[in-house]
Amino acid sequence: MAQIIIDSNPSQEKLNELGVSSWNIWDCPPSKFPLDFTMTEKAYVLEGEFKVTPAGGETVTIKAGDYVEFPKGLKSQWEVVKQLKKHYKHF
Repeated sequence: MAQIIIDSNPSQEKLNELGVSSWNIWDCPPSKFPLDFTMTEKAYVLEGEFKVTPAGGETVTIKAGDYVEFPKGLKSQWEVVKQLKKHYKHF
């Protein structure tokens, strides 16, 4: 099964290399919902905290300052704990 990759506090150099500041921004209030990825998503969390539970997997907590990659084909359940704001891009 494809894994969610989390890099806590990536270097500014890595973020610049990826061009994160030019990616779209997504805001989401505290809520719970299913989310299936039809493409790979790369994201950098600006604000907030959320929990992602992959189908058949362990829950991971992702928070402000984390860079994360969600693999294509991932089926997951999301719980946004604190108002979420993230840069993201689909591949």
